[in-house]
Amino acid sequence: MSVIVIVADGARPEAVAEGIAAGRLPALARLAAEGFHGRVTTVFPSVTGLAYVPMTMGRHPVAVGLPGLRWLDRARERTRAPHFTRSYLGWDMRYLSGDLDATAPTIFELSRPSFAALSMIGRGLATRDWIGRSLAWQLRGAWAHFRGSVDGWLAIDRQVADLSVRRIARDHPSYAMVALLGIDKLSHAFGCTDPRVDMALALVDDTVARIRADAERDGRWADMHLWVVSDHGHSPVHTHDDLADIIRNAGHRTIAHPRVRASMTSDVAVMVSGNAMAHLYLEPQRRQAAGWAAHAPRWEPLVHDLVSRPSADLVILPVDETTCEVRSARCGSAQVSSAGTLITYTPTDGDPLQLGPQPLRLSREASWERCAETAYPDALVQIAHLADAPRVGDIILSAAPGWDFRARFEPIPHRSTHGSLHRDHMWVPLLGNRPVTRPPQRTVDLFPSTLTALGLPPVAGSDGETFVAAS
Repeated sequence: MSVIVIVADGARPEAVAEGIAAGRLPALARLAAEGFHGRVTTVFPSVTGLAYVPMTMGRHPVAVGLPGLRWLDRARERTRAPHFTRSYLGWDMRYLSGDLDATAPTIFELSRPSFAALSMIGRGLATRDWIGRSLAWQLRGAWAHFRGSVDGWLAIDRQVADLSVRRIARDHPSYAMVALLGIDKLSHAFGCTDPRVDMALALVDDTVARIRADAERDGRWADMHLWVVSDHGHSPVHTHDDLADIIRNAGHRTIAHPRVRASMTSDVAVMVSGNAMAHLYLEPQRRQAAGWAAHAPRWEPLVHDLVSRPSADLVILPVDETTCEVRSARCGSAQVSSAGTLITYTPTDGDPLQLGPQPLRLSREASWERCAETAYPDALVQIAHLADAPRVGDIILSAAPGWDFRARFEPIPHRSTHGSLHRDHMWVPLLGNRPVTRPPQRTVDLFPSTLTALGLPPVAGSDGETFVAAS
């Protein structure tokens, strides 16, 4: 038995459904007809790299040490002086696997033989089994990224697809994750609804068709689970509200990538991901995070100003290890708390998550169902995870539709964005070639489903639920 996961990075559920209906994606249409096709929620922050954690580890990324693509290391455990920050959008990417909780296994450590292509998560793989890990691949990716070369990224996708198809046909891995990044890159460059994005989506379809053809010819198709998923959605952006400049202009000494040299003399560290979410670390010289009550006397005016900005859809304040406060200029504030397997939503002077004015006390599954048709699918579970995560910021922002938080230092001017808790970023497509035992809800369900499909024992602490029958 084998499990092959194709990550169509940045693919929107609507784009996949429209492509199937129009006949442009015949291989995906065959999967949908024979198995299943739906949508599931990803994680917050809804960004590449972090959103691979649920699929490869069965955990929420903040729970295993990844709060964002950029973050401040208050404890100074993983980083170096003088700035004690991470940015996985550069050289620090090589540290990502080491920053993960060592007690939480990856699928690559559990299932052999395995390989990955362009996955930012690959702990447990040798370099030869991790396409994109070598220096040559990283330099090629950096060239395409920093030059803003869309043609360069499509060429990388084609080469990754060719190598992966051949590798699967030759080595018959028990598990493979193949990430194709062209959809995301073209969406940023031209907008997520631009017809040119269809070229990258067609390449995903062609890759699926070739893997299937090889497996059918060799008699492996009956023993293969082939899933196509995305890590995050996309939505158009019309205004870049540069968060670092906003806070700096308010009179606070501010650091933000790529200028992070003065962290220990600064007031606020601004760590943007996506670019539609951000962590703000107050008083970076502190070695431990403090709850919002400790920060409120000094920093309440800043939060008030941030909430009032049209770019800030939600402002989240970790209160203690069980509770976060959520504020919205339009819809007031509420608290999200967790205790064991239950999550509580308590409106205080409004209903920022649009769940109704009455308090709720729900299981993880029930909270997913309650949030599914709102503007913030799975928001209760996603926010609850932030409360006890040691590396998150003191203020966490989720951008409003049409806005993001970074105006400078992007090689491609972003016309589309992601990262927030909004439904455009949280919903992703999921297709597979076999019927499911239950409708999948979250991308974190892929990890336990992989273990079940491969006949491997479950992993304690996994946040997902299997959707496949035992082999």
